[in-house]
Amino acid sequence: MAAAPRHSCAKLSVAVEDPKAAAAAWGGAVFVRATWLPTRFSLAVTDGAGAWVADASEAEVRLRAEQWDQPVPEYLALAERYLAFHQPDSTYSFHDAGRGHRRLSWTFERQGTKLEWRWKLQPSPNTQQTIFEILDFLMDANIRLSEEVVRKTQSFDKLKQEAEKCLQQSERFNSEKAEFEQATFSKFVAVLNSKKAKLRQLRDKVAEHESAGKPPKEAGEDENSTDRTEVFEEGSDKEASVNDEP
Repeated sequence: MAAAPRHSCAKLSVAVEDPKAAAAAWGGAVFVRATWLPTRFSLAVTDGAGAWVADASEAEVRLRAEQWDQPVPEYLALAERYLAFHQPDSTYSFHDAGRGHRRLSWTFERQGTKLEWRWKLQPSPNTQQTIFEILDFLMDANIRLSEEVVRKTQSFDKLKQEAEKCLQQSERFNSEKAEFEQATFSKFVAVLNSKKAKLRQLRDKVAEHESAGKPPKEAGEDENSTDRTEVFEEGSDKEASVNDEP
């Protein structure tokens, strides 16, 4: 299956030979519309006043690639890099090549050496049609980009709304979590205080029970001890009186 062609259109700032012609056109700029195929490519260039075209055949591309010791795909990729997008480090020029032809050239560096590629373009057989096709391509590309910007903006707005909802939910969850923790802590403190009160009651009851179970001292014990002392003293007196008798 043949690969689908790729299309590009770039505005290139070029060096011009006639400043008056440049001012009358687009101020030293050209639009290059290109069609890229696996083994060849085609160009359509306009400066606003005229139009030129070039159709690089497969044989021409292969010959140019051999001259630069490059495979055809690498040669095409490098050409597309400089013609599909304006490269600031490159010097572009669009000069007269005689008999109405123009030469489009651009520079690039390879292994530290500055090189230049050129392609010769012939006047378009239908200048107005070529300019119209280039402008039409630019308008379509602008419309596609505008639509893409709108889609991206809508997608961004949607993501922003989702992010705000997530933030609100997160804040609500944090608030509910804090309330739950506070309520749980309050219940725990109440239960703990209740347990402490019960423990104090049990401790008081134990203390009362121990106090009630201890036998009190009887008064008779003290009296008996006194009587024994008194008897002991009387006996001593008798023994003394007996010893005193003649």
